[in-house]
Amino acid sequence: MGTLFEDLGAQFQQSFIEADRWQRYLDGIKISFLVTLGALCIGIILGILVAVIRTLHDQQKGSDRNILLRLLNSICQIYTTVIRGTPMMVQLLIMGFVIFKTSRNLVGVAILSLGINSGAYTAEIIRSGIMSIDPGQMEAGRSLGMDYITVMKDIIIPQAIKNILPALGNELITLFKDTSLVTVIGLTDLTKAAQQIQAKTYQAFMPYIGIAIMYLVVVMILTKLLGILEKRMRQSDRR
Repeated sequence: MGTLFEDLGAQFQQSFIEADRWQRYLDGIKISFLVTLGALCIGIILGILVAVIRTLHDQQKGSDRNILLRLLNSICQIYTTVIRGTPMMVQLLIMGFVIFKTSRNLVGVAILSLGINSGAYTAEIIRSGIMSIDPGQMEAGRSLGMDYITVMKDIIIPQAIKNILPALGNELITLFKDTSLVTVIGLTDLTKAAQQIQAKTYQAFMPYIGIAIMYLVVVMILTKLLGILEKRMRQSDRR
C-alpha cells in the first residue's frame, strides 16, 4: 500500500508540479472556457434566427407563404439536418483542415465550429419553447399594432427562454465537454495539455484522471449555478 501511494505521489509530482506543469492545465482550461462561451453566443444567435424563421413558416397558411420564406425555411432545415446528422469531430476536421486550412486562429475556428454545431440543437430547443407559448399572445400583440419581430422579441422569446432554460443549460454543459474535441485541429485546450504532459512524462494515469476530475468539478458548478438561476426565475414568476 505504501508503495502504491508513493508511486501515485511521484506521478502527481511529475504531472502537475515539475516544470510548473500545472500552468499548462490552467492555460488549457482558460481556452476551454473561451471556446465554450464564444460558441454559446454564436449558437444562441443562430438558434434564435433559425427558430423564428421556422416558426413563422409553420404558422403561416399554405397560400400565404412567400417564396423567400420557403427558401429560408428550406435552408434552415438543411442546416439542422446536416449538422445534427454528422459527428462534431468530423465538422471540426472539415472546418480546421478544409474550409480554414490556412488560418492560424485556431481559437476562432474552434468557436465557429462548435457555435455552428450548437446552433442547430439550440434552434430546436428554442422552437419548442416558442411553440409552448399560447398563440393568443401573438395575436394580441399583432392586434395592438406590433409587428411580428417585435412581438417575438418583447413577448414570446422572453417567456420561451424561461421554459427552455434547463435544456439550454444542458447545451452549455455539452458545449464545455465538447471542447475536448478541439484537440483534433491542434488547439491546446485542457485535454491537449494533458496529452502533451503525458507525452513528456510517459505517465497517462495522473494527467487524464486529473482532467476528468477538472471537467467533473466544472460541470457540477455549472449545474449548481443553473439550478439557482432556475429557482430564482420560478420565484419571480410567482410574484
